[in-house]
Amino acid sequence: MPGIPRVAKEYVECDQHEKAYQAQDAVFIARKRAVSNRRQKPMRFTRNVGLGIRTPATAIEGNYVDKKCPFTGNVSIRGRILKGLVISTKMKNTIIVRRDYLHYITKYRRFEKRHKNIAVHCSPAFSIKDGDVVTIGQCRPLSKTVRFNVVGHEPAVNAQAGKKTFRVF
Repeated sequence: MPGIPRVAKEYVECDQHEKAYQAQDAVFIARKRAVSNRRQKPMRFTRNVGLGIRTPATAIEGNYVDKKCPFTGNVSIRGRILKGLVISTKMKNTIIVRRDYLHYITKYRRFEKRHKNIAVHCSPAFSIKDGDVVTIGQCRPLSKTVRFNVVGHEPAVNAQAGKKTFRVF
């Protein structure tokens, strides 16, 4: 059934773990019951990011609220799509992704190993651990250092490899 869109079955109140009431901006909770037999909008706002990125099932059927999530919030993915290794998940909804690359030195005609650490917003749709490989997409600035959002996740294959080992994807 690839033609049928995936939607949440019924309204479930969003997770309330903040001081303010958590609700999605695009959903009116107190709507009246349908009088006619017209097709109703789902009670959870989700969208297709595009660029061949599939919306995860946890974003469609989950009950979290994240305004910075590319699937359920107000953030568009544009610009670069990158892959990297997760090295830290200590912050709330933010992870650190390490990108390894080779830099050519013309004088010696050789490459040197370099890396960059990127702060990335991770929505609750993904359960990410250290060592996982994630696909990240560029978006508008979400904070002082965060300019990327997680759009794909591959679980760790070789968990015993160290954080700082050089890996090119």
